[in-house]
Amino acid sequence: MRAVPLVGGPVELRGALDLETTQAGVMPRRLPAWTKEQYQDPSVYGVTVMPSGVRLVFRTDARELEFEVLTSTGQLDSDPRPRPTGMLELLVDGVLVGRQQAPVGNVLRMAGPGAVQRLVPGEPGTVRFAGLPAGMKDVELWLPQQTPTELVALRADGDVLAPLPDGRRRWVHHGSSISHCIEADGPTGTWPVVAAALGGVEVINLSQAGNALLDPYVARTIRDTPADLISLKVGINIVSLAAFRLRTFGPAVHGFLDTIRDGHPDVPLLLISPVSCPALEEAPGPTATGPDGRLAALGDPADVAGGALSLAVVRAELARITAARQESDPHLHYLDGRELLGPDEAEDLADGLHPTAAAYRRMGKRFAAHAFATDGPFR
Repeated sequence: MRAVPLVGGPVELRGALDLETTQAGVMPRRLPAWTKEQYQDPSVYGVTVMPSGVRLVFRTDARELEFEVLTSTGQLDSDPRPRPTGMLELLVDGVLVGRQQAPVGNVLRMAGPGAVQRLVPGEPGTVRFAGLPAGMKDVELWLPQQTPTELVALRADGDVLAPLPDGRRRWVHHGSSISHCIEADGPTGTWPVVAAALGGVEVINLSQAGNALLDPYVARTIRDTPADLISLKVGINIVSLAAFRLRTFGPAVHGFLDTIRDGHPDVPLLLISPVSCPALEEAPGPTATGPDGRLAALGDPADVAGGALSLAVVRAELARITAARQESDPHLHYLDGRELLGPDEAEDLADGLHPTAAAYRRMGKRFAAHAFATDGPFR
């Protein structure tokens, strides 16, 4: 087996905008390094290093590959084992040929959700993919979407070359946990990846679980990232965290769009409202997890008349903003998120908020059918 450099060699890392050097190797981040100075909440960093949509891309004639990684996963003191680390998936010429559980490395122990974490250091583990087809082939090695993963080593029993340009358009997407897709059955089962495969495009998923809050540094990141297509899924975190009132929400959306348009004035941009979430359709946040483990709204529905945001209000405001801007921005489009997952599919929200793995795949197919249709916004 020959060692293949992970940095400065033939391997291309796609889906990440930064590589952080660690003691073990390098760790992909889905936001640029400069953004770290612009937030205080550690959860932002935590979800940024979860590599949803991140993959290693190269060509090789190898029949066997070894990939050494160091993962970091959480564990409550009351749980007998760490949280699942997710899957590493290997695609050859666009076809899934191998899936391996990511090895458990570092474990972050905590007394309860949100408690101080205690690091239990772990060791890198190796995943092996054998029996690959003969001959030169295009390979994509996808990282687990829910687990920070440090890249330690890549080894192959053949030549490894840089990928060839394929001419696919680049789609940049930003959203919440429902676009981050922690609950998907693997990295290629997230709805943006499913949609990208059906649409024949390359996706960069800048979604931030729990943190899609119209942060200006995200808008500037999208502005500065080369893109042929852009989509924004806005609203669920804003309602669940009671982050805006009606007075401040509209200007924040306009400002986010204005910043993106500074760098991409004519790129098709699809603004997507939230999927159905029964607990928040008419009631505002904040939210909590109820005794049944499902999402519950704590806000008073009567407060909506005073400017609190429910999902119904958010959808109406996003549709209004899109319509108001379209005269000067004909490349701006709107999609009601309930077309991806509607009110008659509440059984597909296992915790009242997050879709099941099967529902994520269905959302990807529905998005592709809408966005990449001959008369769709991404045609």
